[in-house]
Amino acid sequence: MTGTGSTLGAPAERREGHQKVTGSARYAAEHPLPGRAHAWPVPATIARGRVTAVETAAALDLPGVLAVLTHEDAPTIAEPDDPMLAVLQNPRVPHRGWCVALVVARSPEEARLAAEAVRVEYAVEEHDVALRTDHPDAYEPDTANGDYPARREHGDPEGAFASAPVRVDVAYRVPPLHNHPMEPHTSTAHWQGDRLVVHTSSQGTTTVRATLAALFEMPEDRITVTADHVGGGFGSKGTPRPDVVLAVMAARRTGRPVTVALPRRQLPTTVGHRAPTLHRIRLGAGTDGRLAGLTHDVVTHSSRIKEFVEQAAVPARVMYAVPHSRTLHRLVRLDVPTPSWMRAPGEAPGMYALESAMDELAGELGMDPIQLRLVNEPEREPDSGKPFSSRHLTECLRDGARRFGWAGRDPRPRSRGEGPLLVGTGVAAATYPVLVAPSTAEARALPDGTFVVRINATDIGTGARTVLTQVAADALGAPLDRVRTEVGNSDLPSAPLAGGSSGTASWGWSVHEACTRLAGTLAARTGPLPDEGITAHADTTGQADADSPYARHAFGAHFAETSVDRVTGEVRVRRLLSVYAAGRILNARTARSQFIGGMTMGLGMALTEGSTMDTAFGDFTESDLAAYHVPVHADVPRIEAHWIDEEDAHLNPMGSKGIGEIGIVGTAAAIGNAVHHATGIRFRDLPLTPDKVLTALAG
Repeated sequence: MTGTGSTLGAPAERREGHQKVTGSARYAAEHPLPGRAHAWPVPATIARGRVTAVETAAALDLPGVLAVLTHEDAPTIAEPDDPMLAVLQNPRVPHRGWCVALVVARSPEEARLAAEAVRVEYAVEEHDVALRTDHPDAYEPDTANGDYPARREHGDPEGAFASAPVRVDVAYRVPPLHNHPMEPHTSTAHWQGDRLVVHTSSQGTTTVRATLAALFEMPEDRITVTADHVGGGFGSKGTPRPDVVLAVMAARRTGRPVTVALPRRQLPTTVGHRAPTLHRIRLGAGTDGRLAGLTHDVVTHSSRIKEFVEQAAVPARVMYAVPHSRTLHRLVRLDVPTPSWMRAPGEAPGMYALESAMDELAGELGMDPIQLRLVNEPEREPDSGKPFSSRHLTECLRDGARRFGWAGRDPRPRSRGEGPLLVGTGVAAATYPVLVAPSTAEARALPDGTFVVRINATDIGTGARTVLTQVAADALGAPLDRVRTEVGNSDLPSAPLAGGSSGTASWGWSVHEACTRLAGTLAARTGPLPDEGITAHADTTGQADADSPYARHAFGAHFAETSVDRVTGEVRVRRLLSVYAAGRILNARTARSQFIGGMTMGLGMALTEGSTMDTAFGDFTESDLAAYHVPVHADVPRIEAHWIDEEDAHLNPMGSKGIGEIGIVGTAAAIGNAVHHATGIRFRDLPLTPDKVLTALAG
């Protein structure tokens, strides 16, 4: 591809697309090494206690079984920074599903059968897995995820709310949610003498290598970690998980390459989940709709072994001009698996609650919900007082309203019906911070006129290879088909993980810098290149991580049309339309895919996805895709993603903002607001399943 295909913003096709559709793209479990074995974890069947005995004889007698690792004989590792990785190191069971043994066999089938033959005895202790706002052990942590202060307060929020002529005081609940990537968490490890090679499904192999080096007390330069292709992660593969530690342990014990592919039913208890969040939001406003006071209080849970605080109140610090505010997180440590990152952690549940409350306030005011948002546009970020590097939420709302046909909407709830169906429309805003981290990269010019860019970025299905090639081609002034990009190997120049919508901004910055330097060297050079070519390096430390005087965020607006069946209680989303302001869009094709992917996850959050903690057993009831329902194409006939042309000189050399997560932020609120418009009933407990809707309609 040449010409316009080499410019930023063009809809260049994925560089690895042919490999994926032909099946030649190799994932972590698809490395057929000689003598490779397979391992199957044995999960704990109690919610709290300790292992008193593990009977392995019956498993070892089965055909193909090579070893059974337990806490009594597994390789000892150094104490990890992440307690989730301290597997098979002691008899403690901090929650149901904790790995208490690992069976290694010649085939996955033999390993699975043998795992069922392992018998574990326990000393059971009383457990508590129930989250509630009045839990006696709830406390205020110092920080929430992302090092945000757990509490922020400005002015007199209590007084402002009490004196406001129009008030909303509401509670919302978001249940536990699970990532469930198409490719489960998988690692293949093998030792080559004193050298360790690991193929893993991860969002960042630089971090995996550093973690393994610390755990197994060996130099990083004796470890290679690859992630050629990754079948999704959504945050759950952002840091190393037990599969990679278990694979290395088993390979060391057996002297064979070993693959650990976590069974899908074990993912909810093993690799993190979006913690449930209980929200209370109070909004006080004047009769003109201008906010006077806002409080957003969140209660969430974490495990006994690790503090993880879903930062769900943080978006309320960004969105609207309000002189008096308090945002607060409280945490309860329970006998539950440790929660972790899931697409747009904090922003996804927090903006569901905030944008639903804004819709309720619009109803109390008798004001159009778009107009309510417009009159509360801040001139600066309310929390920090910094000017925005760019903020075009107003343009997103207005452009989305035009495209959606909002002006023809009858604002009265339950005003539109089609036979047994009630039809409504809703709107919500979206925001996500601009995050960026230092990265290194290398660019090489070869004598044949081609270029090679090397960086340990990770393509988790987002099209990173393609976009980074476009960044390089643009900086080099070269056709796209003359540039090759190597990613996904810890032996490449180090780079941060793919997470927080920061990947392209971080990697692209160093790629742009390396290629710009290389282009300058080439321009000053005469004569042919040496056989090995010439190389330029870049390290953005000190630039990408420098403090900015600006508040940097992406924004967007979602519009939804839903129908609600009065007979069955079923909610259908007929249309989803969103408009984003996310800096310069680097590839129109892959960007649209990312936006729509996030919107689809938001639809699932609104209507189908939700997990239940069984208080008696301490387990997630919905543990696989048969019970945990994710949306499919048929669940939304029309879905559109648009963006405005936004120029922001305060970001990075490309002028780009992250786009991987903003699509999910606010989508559930837009759908919930549309359901309220359709039915006149406000639902505050996700997901909006037929049983809840039908019960409310009947009442």
